Amino acid sequence: MRILLTADPIGGVWSYALELCRALQPMQASVALVTLGRGLTQQQRAELEPLENVTLFETTFRLEWMPDPWDDLASAGERLLDIERRFRPDVVHLNHLVHAGLPWRAPVLSVGHSCVLSWWRAVRGTPVGSEWTTYRERVTESLRAATAVVAPTAAMLASLEESYGPLRDTAVIHNGRNGRLFAPGLKERLVLCAGRLWDEGKNVASLAAVASQVNATIAVAGDDLGPHGNRFTAPSLSLLGPLQGDELASWYAKASIYALPARYEPFGLTALEAALSGCALVLGDIESLREVWGAAACYVSPDDPEELRDILNGLLDNDSLRSRMAARAMARARQFTPARFAAQYMDLYRQLRCDSRCSITP
Repeated sequence: MRILLTADPIGGVWSYALELCRALQPMQASVALVTLGRGLTQQQRAELEPLENVTLFETTFRLEWMPDPWDDLASAGERLLDIERRFRPDVVHLNHLVHAGLPWRAPVLSVGHSCVLSWWRAVRGTPVGSEWTTYRERVTESLRAATAVVAPTAAMLASLEESYGPLRDTAVIHNGRNGRLFAPGLKERLVLCAGRLWDEGKNVASLAAVASQVNATIAVAGDDLGPHGNRFTAPSLSLLGPLQGDELASWYAKASIYALPARYEPFGLTALEAALSGCALVLGDIESLREVWGAAACYVSPDDPEELRDILNGLLDNDSLRSRMAARAMARARQFTPARFAAQYMDLYRQLRCDSRCSITP
């Protein structure tokens, strides 16, 4: 099986793509990995080196949610088609929301990890403005042109269909993470959060609002500068900056609680990593996170910082309860393995390849 796979190295899609490539390796799958959005870091290049089944095609073309991306995306489309001509994949697997409508030779799978329209509804509570008209049109065109559309949760799939209309051949495939990369350590009186701090959907501002009233250090890891020049600041929090790989894993290992009071989180890979590291989870009470975690997490209203404060302090002051919640989270997290989600993707790849071949008229 030969797969053309796109990814961006900015957020959780990078971890997702790495896990998928690793898990596909024993399945005899070759991957042309095309990166967009920005250049790779030295750490990200190092992560790719052991993957003998991956050929990297690095670009820095802007993504559809970035400022003024359309000229870049036109050039990216030409580059993607050139790579397809040379690599001759059985399936094109897109992890961004445009380009499914290009004149591909292979069937196209489009995965909706997130989108501006659903983010806006969840975070701002209003429809997007006219400045996003082109985005809406291009994403709608792309998703409706895809041979199949996948989302990491049923909640995210419903949001895509609400935003862009009925989609054909849809599926939900939950993400996965390698548990061997994470392990509990000696737990400290520490609450951790990780992600794009500038993203209002993560709702790190709620943690900042209660930090002085929580009986523990609250540390947050991630970029504080957004693509539109917006910067997150919070003197009440311990800002760790962007952390990757072993650095972030070491913070998970010593944190007692992982808090993500999100307004918008289509799946939540950082929560999965934290659960594999023995953290109790305190998450935003939103449909997607309840779908993933069920009774294995504590939930707080994203609009109620006082509830967040009380739940954090309650867990910090009750070792037995915190340990039980951490054990529940870890047991749940171990169900989301790379082998499981890669097998589901491989089944879908084979189906798409078979359907494509059967549809060719002799």
